[in-house]
Amino acid sequence: MQLAHGGGGRAMKQLIDLIIRPAFADPELDRCHDGAALAVDGPVAFTTDSYVVRPIIFPGGDIGSLAVNGTVNDLAMCGARPLYLSVGLILEEGLPIDTLRRVLASMHKAASAAGVRLVTGDTKVVDHGKADRIFVNTAGLGRIVAPTPIGPSSVRAGDAVILSGDIGRHGIAVMAAREGFGFETTIESDCAAVTNPVLALLEEGIAVHCLRDLTRGGLASAAVEIAETAGLAIVLDERAVPVRDDVAAACELLGFDPLHVANEGRFIAFVAPEDADRAVEVLRHHPVSAEALVAGWVEHGPSGRVSCRGALGVMRAIDMLSGEQLPRIC
Repeated sequence: MQLAHGGGGRAMKQLIDLIIRPAFADPELDRCHDGAALAVDGPVAFTTDSYVVRPIIFPGGDIGSLAVNGTVNDLAMCGARPLYLSVGLILEEGLPIDTLRRVLASMHKAASAAGVRLVTGDTKVVDHGKADRIFVNTAGLGRIVAPTPIGPSSVRAGDAVILSGDIGRHGIAVMAAREGFGFETTIESDCAAVTNPVLALLEEGIAVHCLRDLTRGGLASAAVEIAETAGLAIVLDERAVPVRDDVAAACELLGFDPLHVANEGRFIAFVAPEDADRAVEVLRHHPVSAEALVAGWVEHGPSGRVSCRGALGVMRAIDMLSGEQLPRIC
């Protein structure tokens, strides 16, 4: 069965009542109102994002899990405990209903795993050829639990740069699925929520100065953005940055630098140097950050300079790409 362009009215109501609302199964949605009435104590973090990944299903995830995890992770990077999400669906006429059911089920599963509720949303159906099967917009609200402000302006010279795990898998997984590359092993996206390890850092009293998830532009872009805003320099130790052998081989074949490849379940934490070892220990207690390590440090230097120490100890400059390396990666 495929989605027909009902344009609204009873057809849209049936789509929402029979497929979308039951998939999310939240009492707030059962009110069938124009919005959700929410109770939140204390300061909040709010974020929004849109997802147009192609293909919509890829090894290790799909556009549904990506949308939930991506938004949840943005809230976590603000030092917030995610509470609520809204979901906007742009569906193309002809989309198989089974595909829609799979995406919705992935969203519900990801939200349950992250402890966040899907409480309101919107659905639109557009003519065939006016979209690419399905686009998703999400907005997220979370309660800030960090005791001090988390952001680039809080970074200090001497801070350790903690990396939560291996890099490059999401970008290569999506590219391989899109282009039909037949690698010897199936590379799966690292798509996952990182809420639990981030909250654990805060609960353990680690002096977290800044957090950043490594999405478009990867580790390199995240480091450059933070260095520029903080007015400091960052040095990364490439020898310490974990890249799986199959990902490294794929990057070499495609001419990509793993430092620039997108991730969807990885982040960096800037912490006070005296807390670095303890931060790594805390992160390693969580499966999504079990390979956490110190990948670099912050120092006084030209504002925005990011350099990387290679295998032979040679330093090279790291910059953001002038364009997008992998379009429609999220």
